[in-house]
Amino acid sequence: MTRIAIIGAGSAVFTTELVTDILLSPGIPAGTFALVDIDSERLDLAHHIVQHLIELAGTNWQVQASTDRVNVLGGCDYIINTIEVAGLANVRHDFDIPYKYGVDQCIGDTIGPGGIFKALRTLPAWLDILADAERMAPNALVMNYTNPMSITILTGLRGSSLPVVGLCHSIQHTTQQLAGYLDIPYDEIDYRAAGVNHLAWITELTQKGKDLYPLLRERARNPEIYEKDPVRFEMMFDLGAFVSESSGHSSEYVPFFRKRKDLIECYCRDGYLGETGFYANNWPRWRKESDEEIRRILNGEQESELTRGPEFASYIIEAIETNQPAVIYGNVLNTGLVDNLPQNGVVEVACLVDRLGVQPTHFGSLPAQLAALCQQHMAVHDLVATAVLEKDREAAYYALVLDPLTAAVCSLAEIRQMFDEMAAAEKEYLPDFMHA
Repeated sequence: MTRIAIIGAGSAVFTTELVTDILLSPGIPAGTFALVDIDSERLDLAHHIVQHLIELAGTNWQVQASTDRVNVLGGCDYIINTIEVAGLANVRHDFDIPYKYGVDQCIGDTIGPGGIFKALRTLPAWLDILADAERMAPNALVMNYTNPMSITILTGLRGSSLPVVGLCHSIQHTTQQLAGYLDIPYDEIDYRAAGVNHLAWITELTQKGKDLYPLLRERARNPEIYEKDPVRFEMMFDLGAFVSESSGHSSEYVPFFRKRKDLIECYCRDGYLGETGFYANNWPRWRKESDEEIRRILNGEQESELTRGPEFASYIIEAIETNQPAVIYGNVLNTGLVDNLPQNGVVEVACLVDRLGVQPTHFGSLPAQLAALCQQHMAVHDLVATAVLEKDREAAYYALVLDPLTAAVCSLAEIRQMFDEMAAAEKEYLPDFMHA
């Protein structure tokens, strides 16, 4: 029987998606979902919606739930991490304090000051989870969905002996979007991609061997299509490839689009296309609305749709359980996979999955200009991981110094002041080594 733990299961909408995918995977033997969350109210909601989905699917799966993971981790085959550490209490600090210094974030949860401080809050809890998993489920495959993805995976790989892979939907969503821009059926498109999470590059895009980039550049000159993804189209025009995350998020990863008000007005749009403070201003409401949606389903006011989605977790489990190979994109240690990126960092590449587990494949070299952008982020990842594992406050500060958007806007003195102010504001939720 398959035993799958979901840590941070109180994010019930995401739990619903993952559980639905697994229930609809015919090759996964029925077993037990072990749900964990420190928020008992949200955990109870997740428990009820998973039980509802099991009944709706007509399967023999069981569900357990506990606020203490040691009660349910034992013997797990798979562990899915989706934790959010003190996000509600700090989402305003993550945006408001940097904004005072001119650092204008749209999402700010995987990079930039917001992403770095989210990592500093999250990683100690993540390491504790892995330590318990090593002891109680030593044969488990750990799949992580928590952001900031690359930093979380790097820290986990350095701090644990368990196999860990980071999963995101950015590459599959991006290629689906590209198929739409090109007006070509998605199943007719082939692609290769590599880089770091949210800054992976679609280096090849073809249909029956024909390069689709000339057509994509032509389509992107159409204002109706351009306006759907302005930042990413600009990056494609001038850097040579399309990038894997939304225009709003991508605008934070590079120093070109958000360092001046006129640039934001020129290239950024509402919502995920680059709106200032979009995540900070909306995430608390989205969190509340997602819980309300689950309650409506449980109350019979809204129907559940059982559809298998694009998240990779179920495909990984199914490939391992059936030994039917699958290809996913995973965030893994760069062991010679991308030749011109740091070999001790985490990269996002295509991976083969079968009964032997997740097996990353060799990509080769990225074009130099694309590799250089990824290298700067990998230095940030390395410094944050070092800060947490070695309890080194200065390493965390150096990570903020090297953040591309922060460095484009602030002096070193301003970065130091912003760092200290954020550390003071979030002191209650940060590890002891961050206390000045």
